Amino acid sequence: MEDFGLWDVIVSMFWFTLLMTWIWMIIAILGDIFRDRELNGGAKAMWTVFIVLIPWLGAICYIFARGNSMNERTRQTRLDQQANMRAFVQEAASGGTSVSDELRELAELRDSGVISPTEYEQAKVKVLT
Repeated sequence: MEDFGLWDVIVSMFWFTLLMTWIWMIIAILGDIFRDRELNGGAKAMWTVFIVLIPWLGAICYIFARGNSMNERTRQTRLDQQANMRAFVQEAASGGTSVSDELRELAELRDSGVISPTEYEQAKVKVLT
């Protein structure tokens, strides 16, 4: 029985890392194919078949042919996500409508006769607490 030495562990880790990198790259390419709005369904199908049937050649051809646009789509997606997160945080920090807006709406309802002055005072207390 042979020993599995330190060098064998390092080589095995290298190959495992290479395999995981390859899987990640294929998933990233397939995700980009289906996220691209410029490609029609037939082109998406052809790229997918090419990458699945001849993975190394398909991946290399895709990166050469569409690598720049792949980078731009990824960049735009990240910018959109950041903008959405920034808008969400600003909305959450502002708490939606402010207290002054709610009090102004209550005063308008009272002045137009929709609610009575007593109801206005009760609603005002509720808004302020």
